[in-house]
Amino acid sequence: TYPNGAHLVEIEIDMDTGKIDIARYTAVDDAGTILNPLLFDGQVHGGIVQGAGQILMEDVHYDPESGQLLSGSFMDYTMPRADDFCHFDIAANEVPTARNPLGVKGVGEAGTVGAMPAIMNAINDALHRAGAPTIEMPATPQRVWQALQSAK
Repeated sequence: TYPNGAHLVEIEIDMDTGKIDIARYTAVDDAGTILNPLLFDGQVHGGIVQGAGQILMEDVHYDPESGQLLSGSFMDYTMPRADDFCHFDIAANEVPTARNPLGVKGVGEAGTVGAMPAIMNAINDALHRAGAPTIEMPATPQRVWQALQSAK
């Protein structure tokens, strides 16, 4: 059966550089009966980092003339590291399902699918408050800075 949850994020934007820092992150997910709490936390935590990376830094670039991939190495393709993030507050809201004997639900993608809209909406809310236009992902520092400059 289907899991559900709520993800809340507080961000800080450096107005001079466009760099975004996640100041606080809270996730509460219902994956039914939790058989292994450490595994649950790890799945949600890893998914949050994956989703945040996709929103904040991961971007694929191709040469417009040849179609050659330009960001195909770890030198050119930015991925999240442990020091890019704050501590995540993760909790389980265990509501067992009646669809299987253990009452379990899936948790594999819970962190990723919660993180992406939570972070992107926080960014666009902050930009709106600064009078800047909405941007699309990835919300790289350059894109955020450009949006902030257009508000001046």
